[in-house]
Amino acid sequence: MNLFRSALLPTAICVALIGGLSSCAKKANPAGAVVKQPFSGGKYESNAAWFRGTGMGVSQAQNIARSKADLDAKNQLAGQVGTNMRSVADQYLGETGDNNASDVADKFQSLVREVMNTEMADLRKFDEEVRYNETTKDFTVYVAYEIKKNAMFRFMKKQARANDKIDEITQKKIDEILDKEIEKADAAGE
Repeated sequence: MNLFRSALLPTAICVALIGGLSSCAKKANPAGAVVKQPFSGGKYESNAAWFRGTGMGVSQAQNIARSKADLDAKNQLAGQVGTNMRSVADQYLGETGDNNASDVADKFQSLVREVMNTEMADLRKFDEEVRYNETTKDFTVYVAYEIKKNAMFRFMKKQARANDKIDEITQKKIDEILDKEIEKADAAGE
């Protein structure tokens, strides 16, 4: 019996150690598990040539889920365009010693808000996925939209020219700002 116990003891210790090590390796991260989100990765991210936004909507009605996803993606795009244009206007303010630089930047920001409130130029849906959960009876819709940056800037330029509130000098400065951005976007798109 002593021989049996002495032969069994190393095996039991090995099993306990291996079991303990594997449970150490499987310890849960306190932040939770990593979730692979659909419509993530480089294809869905903005870059030098494109503004891109993704959205998700959930509802028991598929058309409502799609509307929620569309709104989510478009809000994301509007935020990106607004942030980008704010940065461009701030850069203009910093670079120029022009006396009316802040007036130009204010009118430029106003133009951006106006354009974003009316429509986004060249908006395209480039991906969509619909999922249905049998258990909850919910539809989940994922959408991805994109706007070509140079098209958006050209549209802004056109809108600025049509705006009677913008004087000729400010119009010229806005054209300069947008021409630089169009040039950058065109170079990135090639």
